[in-house]
Amino acid sequence: MKKLVAIAVLMCVGGCRRETPPSAPEVPAGEVWLTPQQVKEGHIEIETVQDRPVGGIIRAAGKVTFDDLRVAHVFSPVTGRITKILAQPGERVKKDQALCILQSPDLGSAVSDLAKAQATLLAAEKDWRRQKDLYEVHAASQRDFENAETAYRNARAEMERAQRKARLLRSAGLNQVTQEFLLRSPIEGEVIMRGANPGLEIQGQYSGGTSVELFTIGELDRVWVLADVFEMDLPRVKLGAQVVVNVLAYPSENFTGQVEWISGALDPISRTAKVRCSIANPNAKLRPEMFGTAMISVDPDTKLAIKRSAVLLLGEQPVLFAQMGTTPDGQLRFQRRPVAVEDMTGGEYVPLKSGVSAGERVVVSGGVLLLGML
Repeated sequence: MKKLVAIAVLMCVGGCRRETPPSAPEVPAGEVWLTPQQVKEGHIEIETVQDRPVGGIIRAAGKVTFDDLRVAHVFSPVTGRITKILAQPGERVKKDQALCILQSPDLGSAVSDLAKAQATLLAAEKDWRRQKDLYEVHAASQRDFENAETAYRNARAEMERAQRKARLLRSAGLNQVTQEFLLRSPIEGEVIMRGANPGLEIQGQYSGGTSVELFTIGELDRVWVLADVFEMDLPRVKLGAQVVVNVLAYPSENFTGQVEWISGALDPISRTAKVRCSIANPNAKLRPEMFGTAMISVDPDTKLAIKRSAVLLLGEQPVLFAQMGTTPDGQLRFQRRPVAVEDMTGGEYVPLKSGVSAGERVVVSGGVLLLGML
C-alpha cells in the first residue's frame, strides 16, 4: 500500500512539472517587442530607408517690409509749426493732396531772398554794362571791367538759386498770399502712419537740421519679405523661385510670392545674405515689421533620407526605432538607435548622416509610443 502511494505522488509531481510553461525570454535594454496585433492597434508605420529627393525647400527667417516703390516717407522741407492736420491714418489720399498746413519763417526768407537777388542782379548788370562801355572806349581799366563782370555773374547765380528755391517751395505747397506751407503727398496711397500733431515745431530738411517723418503713405496690397539665407544654402536660391511665407500672427495661413532679388554681399556677423521676396497681400494682413518664415523652393538633392516624423528627441540626442526582425514566437523587435541628420533642409524627408543604413526598416509613425514603453 505504501508503495502505491509513493508512486502516485511521483507521478503527480512529474505531471505538474510538465505542465509549467517555460520562462519568457528577457527583452534587451533599448528594445521593444510587440505582436503584429499590437503594432496594428498602435498605428505604428514602418518604412524602408532609401535614397530620396530631399531639400526641395529652404527655410529662412524673414521680416515683412514695404515695397520701396510703393511707399513714401514724407518730411517737411521747411522749418515751422504745424497749424492743421488734413489727413488721418487709414485715409486714402491722392497724389499732391495736402496732408497738413505749416506756418514757416523759411517762406518769408525765400520770398525776401528772391527780391534781394533780383535787385542785386539789376544793379550788377547796370554796372557791368557801364564798365563795358567805358572799357571799350578806353575810359576804364580792364581790372574795373573784370570786377564788374564777376559781380554780375555772381548776382545772376544767386538769382537762379533764389528762383529755384522759391519754385521748389511753390510747387511743394507755398501759398504766397498767406505765407502758409501745404505739405503734400508725393504718391497716391493710404496714410499708414501720422507723426504730425497740431502745434508741433519741426525742423526742415532744407535748413540742414534733423527732420522727423511726419507721414508714411503707401500701398500694402504687395509687400516685401526680406529673408536671411545662410551662406551654404545661397547657391541653391534662384531668381523667380516660388516662396511661401508664414507669420506668427496667422500661423495657419500661407502667403505666396517669388524671389525678386538676392544680395551680393553677406552679413559679416550672421553669415547670411538678404533675399527679397515679393508677396501678394490683397487683404493687407501682412504688416511691415512682422516676423515670419520664408520657405523658398529650390532644386532637391538625392540622398539617403528618412521621414522627419521618424526622428525623436531623447534629451538633445535624435533617435529612432529600427525593426530588428522577429522573435521565435513571432513578435516584432524594435531597437532604439541614435542618429545624426541634416535638419537644416525643409520638406517631409531629412538626409541621414549616420545611425541607419540603406535597406533597414524604421518606424516613421508611432515612435513616441515605443519610446514610452522603454
